[in-house]
Amino acid sequence: MASSTAAPPPSSGNDNAKPRKPAARFFLLAGLSVLGLAVTGVLLVVFGLALAYPNLPELDTLTDYRPKMPLRIFSADNVLIGEFGEERRNLARIKDIPDVMKKAVLAIEDDRFYEHGGVDYTGILRAALHNAVGGGGRQGASTITQQVARNFFLSSEQTIKRKVYEMLLAWKIEKNLSKDQILEVYMNQIYLGQRAYGFASAAQIYFGKNLRDISVAEAAMLAGLPKAPSAYNPVVNPKRARTRQQYILQRMHELGYITDKQYEQAKAEPLKVKTDSSEFGVHAEYVAELARQLVYEQFKDDTYTRGLNVFTTITKADQDAAYLALRKGVMDYEKRHAYRGPEAYIDIPAAKEDADDAIETVLAEHPDNDDLIAAVVLSATPQLITAVTASGEEIKISGAGLEMGRSWLSDKNPPNKRIRRGALIRVMQEGKDWEVAQMPEIESAFVAASTTDGAIRAMVGGFDYNRNKFNHVTQAWRQPGSSFKPFIYSASLERGLSPATVINDAPISFDAGQTGGQAWEPKNYDGKYDGPMTMRKGLTKSKNMISIRILHRIGAKYGQEYATRFGFDADKNPPYLTLALGAGNVTPLQMAGAYAVFANGGYKVSPYLISKVTDADGKILSQAHPDLAGDEKNRVIDERNAFLMDSMLKDVVRYGTAAKANVLGRRDIAGKTGTTNDSIDAWFAGYQAKLVGIAWIGYDQPKNLGNRETGGGLALPIWIGYMQKALKNIPIEERAVPDGIMVVGDEYYYSENPPGAGVNNLDAPGHGTPAEEKAKDAVKNELF
Repeated sequence: MASSTAAPPPSSGNDNAKPRKPAARFFLLAGLSVLGLAVTGVLLVVFGLALAYPNLPELDTLTDYRPKMPLRIFSADNVLIGEFGEERRNLARIKDIPDVMKKAVLAIEDDRFYEHGGVDYTGILRAALHNAVGGGGRQGASTITQQVARNFFLSSEQTIKRKVYEMLLAWKIEKNLSKDQILEVYMNQIYLGQRAYGFASAAQIYFGKNLRDISVAEAAMLAGLPKAPSAYNPVVNPKRARTRQQYILQRMHELGYITDKQYEQAKAEPLKVKTDSSEFGVHAEYVAELARQLVYEQFKDDTYTRGLNVFTTITKADQDAAYLALRKGVMDYEKRHAYRGPEAYIDIPAAKEDADDAIETVLAEHPDNDDLIAAVVLSATPQLITAVTASGEEIKISGAGLEMGRSWLSDKNPPNKRIRRGALIRVMQEGKDWEVAQMPEIESAFVAASTTDGAIRAMVGGFDYNRNKFNHVTQAWRQPGSSFKPFIYSASLERGLSPATVINDAPISFDAGQTGGQAWEPKNYDGKYDGPMTMRKGLTKSKNMISIRILHRIGAKYGQEYATRFGFDADKNPPYLTLALGAGNVTPLQMAGAYAVFANGGYKVSPYLISKVTDADGKILSQAHPDLAGDEKNRVIDERNAFLMDSMLKDVVRYGTAAKANVLGRRDIAGKTGTTNDSIDAWFAGYQAKLVGIAWIGYDQPKNLGNRETGGGLALPIWIGYMQKALKNIPIEERAVPDGIMVVGDEYYYSENPPGAGVNNLDAPGHGTPAEEKAKDAVKNELF
């Protein structure tokens, strides 16, 4: 009997198959969900970017790049002498930026700049890996294009939103500008410390060079500034700046931007960084400031952002000559007067490192003043001073170099009246030797100008602009003393007097009504009276009594009015007899214009400083149209008058109070010294036919310069020092005798006033015609 059993289920073909687990199904679904969300997120981001991109700011500020450009002042021979503006920038086109500067920037900021499209994904990945692994400072991955986007359109906040906008803007910039345009904008806009914007300005400020002239080492130093201008500033942090410069040189070498030889040379090159960023190629600070004021009057606030270029009339050679002559004149005066002692004292610690820090600190507080070097005394005896300067140089002063401070070297003096260890003193170098010096308290001014059109060739408004910004050429109203006498003499020639008129050099006195003040008994400077002499000799010897009698004869009111022809202010020069001795007030600039009239044959020219102003593209915005000598509408005195005055003023140089000027060896120079009452102001005003120069010296708070100090001893040497260089290649110019002048013997006369006519005598007993003697007696009775 057969048994029956149930049939087995059909086989699936896989005996090892197992039922699916719920967990696997969950992870699969989760993965699909995440992927879906990611895709959705990407789509949303793309959608968001697509919506955001059209709303990005317009790029007009980049495509039509017009940065804020400072006011720049130039000499007539195109030397930069001043720069004014919040942003010191000199726009440099990409073709004018040297290759080494571009490569230095690319090496440290964005070496793949010409390969990426605005965002460097390779750089981002590299920076991310570096920052994740660690090992050194954090790296960034912003490209130059992104930096441009951030600098022009975004804030510096560290947010994802700002970073996204930065990337979008970078893409947009790359679509609208070429790589060279982007790099040009970056290299002109970036801030580099010391108020410098752009590498062209930084090259001038840090190294005093045009960008095209910088070395590989200097380019690497500048390229290190964008990351942190304050941290890597070679003026503020020279050590950190040097470390970063060396790293950039290494990068340039690694990238093949420089050769092995260039790399080694640049690594070892000592850099001369300018510590005073306000210095330019010439000392013309007073000129630059005056030019700034004049331009601001015309252009107002646009002055400092429009990129105006101002071309002055000064030349570098003339300005250098004037600056050096004035400094020497002032320092020579200081050497003749008492030493006032050290500027400060410090206690020098025993430990060398502490001592170095203390010395460095006090020297930083008392910076060098050109050739007047600050030094801290390490030891001092009556025979030898050892001191150290800010450069670290140890100097020794002995012999004649101690002369100025000798009285302060005695051990008998109290500590605060002695040159001793820890004293901060000033020193100067003469050849190879050092000498004790001191900062002057006295001030000085010098101005030179063309006599044909008034163009100012040199202007030094004081000893040092950084110590005293008051421009003594244009702002100092001082008594001119005897340098004003020629204008009284010139007036008298129009009232019948001549150089041959005999005038009595004898004491005279006046009551208060004639002087505008109190009774007056004037005296000659030397206290000597030489009796009757010609007017020519009276000017040559600068006799006060002669000038006073001349003014009394022609009338003080007439003298005042006549002087206004030369550009003097009537209200500054009251019509009293004291005007004969220069008791009014003038400025050195006025004196330059006034003496030019004698030099050029009788024409008034107005001293001017600015020849033209252009915009950043060179378009002329304003141009000077000066008054010219030779144009009869500018004539203020008769040509014959100017000739006679020139003849007498030449005698002042040949035989009189300005005889020191004969060292120039020229027959065509003329001028007049001036020393005021109590030796408060000292002047020399002089000229050659084409160039006039005025020198003044005195204290800001008027006081006696010294009983033996005169215009001939103080101001004249400054004038000579300038003219020795300014007239070096100028031929001697003989002056022709004009029509209407006759010569009798050795003297000149107006044709209508020959000898015997006009005024032959003023209060000189026995030297006049009978009629003049009678008139003289009448004058004598009136005066005495």
